[in-house]
Amino acid sequence: MPKQPVHTDKAPAALGPYSQGIICGNLLFVSGQLGADADGNLPDSVTEQAEWSLRNISSIVQAAGSSMEKVVKCQVFLTDMGDFSAVNQIYAQFFPTPCPARSCIQVCALPKGAKVEVEAIAEI
Repeated sequence: MPKQPVHTDKAPAALGPYSQGIICGNLLFVSGQLGADADGNLPDSVTEQAEWSLRNISSIVQAAGSSMEKVVKCQVFLTDMGDFSAVNQIYAQFFPTPCPARSCIQVCALPKGAKVEVEAIAEI
């Protein structure tokens, strides 16, 4: 199956040699999205970053012709596991039940000093 890149100007451009998303078969793989707006501005609070991260995922999913209802798996990366509850409150606003499968991992650092990054897999 050939890979098809997905790009939208409604999410920040990739920071390196990767695509915002890749369609392969009937799946969309969304690269990790920092909590920055489309211009790359990163807010200070983890809740604002979580909201922007999920908005960016939503924009990429929509650009691929899918929806947040079709997200089947997410990975959340936090620089402080103490932010878990605050991020969960934002996360719950973006996903209807049944929610996607998910893992949450604490990392020592993220690009640009971000506090949260989320990646996703969705059905097309």
